[in-house]
Amino acid sequence: MITLTNLRKVYHSSDGEVTALDGITLTVPDGVIHGIVGPSGAGKSTLIRCLTALEPPDEGSIVIDDQELVGLRPDDLRRQRRRIGMVFQDVNLLDARTALANVAYPLRVAGKSRREADERARQLLDLVGLGDRAKAYPAHLSGGQRQRVGIARALAGEPSVLLCDEPSSALDWETTRHILELIRQVRDRLGLTVLIITHEMSVVRQVCDSVTLLSHGRIVQSGRVADVIADHGSRLARSLIPLPETPIGVERAQLELSSSTRGASIDTVMRLLLAEGDDVHVQAGTIETIDGERIGRFQVSVIADRRDAVIARLRQGGVYVEVVDETEESDVPWDAADEQEDVR
Repeated sequence: MITLTNLRKVYHSSDGEVTALDGITLTVPDGVIHGIVGPSGAGKSTLIRCLTALEPPDEGSIVIDDQELVGLRPDDLRRQRRRIGMVFQDVNLLDARTALANVAYPLRVAGKSRREADERARQLLDLVGLGDRAKAYPAHLSGGQRQRVGIARALAGEPSVLLCDEPSSALDWETTRHILELIRQVRDRLGLTVLIITHEMSVVRQVCDSVTLLSHGRIVQSGRVADVIADHGSRLARSLIPLPETPIGVERAQLELSSSTRGASIDTVMRLLLAEGDDVHVQAGTIETIDGERIGRFQVSVIADRRDAVIARLRQGGVYVEVVDETEESDVPWDAADEQEDVR
């Protein structure tokens, strides 16, 4: 379990103070895969540096597996760090070492014999599906294979917590899908608690059990993915189920509809829309299956003078309805394309 209480971190520079973390309180239960998302500068990178004890917070508590990290003596801190596995965005493999040697390296540093380290490294390469690539050097491995070696290396110390910093940002979607499935399998097999820092909402949709949105060092929203999606009008719900581009120039009232098994199902939404006839046109829509639940989000246009009556009937049927203000900017909480580096 990971428990953060009132975590605060302030950076000082000649330009003044920057509050990177401002009272973060969060609990990630054992065995959960939890996503941390947010715009550049939200505090994601600072949070992971504090979790790995690379730098201490100014205030607050970090407890991992009932062990407080803040204030530990250096020797105790080094021992505790071995209980935390780290998967890096750029993998950072040693080019002059084979896959086997890369995985064995942290074990050798921890004092294991060469035989013990190599035996454990072979087991881990088998676990991540690379048992036949033990003698390959990083230059001869694909991006996905290098990331698998990175995961194996992170598991070398038998950690209880796995921290993943943008583990799929340099990978194509098909490779990303396999890496995320591997993370889920590792969690299920070893009982790990996993924290994923990511700017890709598709990662949250595919693998996370719960999610937290950070902004300006504070938690904006947090919860189980299914609960977050059920909060239809929230920033996270809109980002998890984004609408495709909507046609421009439709001179009718615009509505956004959301569905879930906790309200109206997708089939119910479609039946209600069909019952409205030509008064309602579907302009865009997205349907996703998340945590075994089919979720839909649609944008529709309605004849202006029928808008209120249509809204009333849809809401009576359990559909979440929101009137779109076309003067508003996009409801996506950040531009994922720009989220390549979180400097704080």
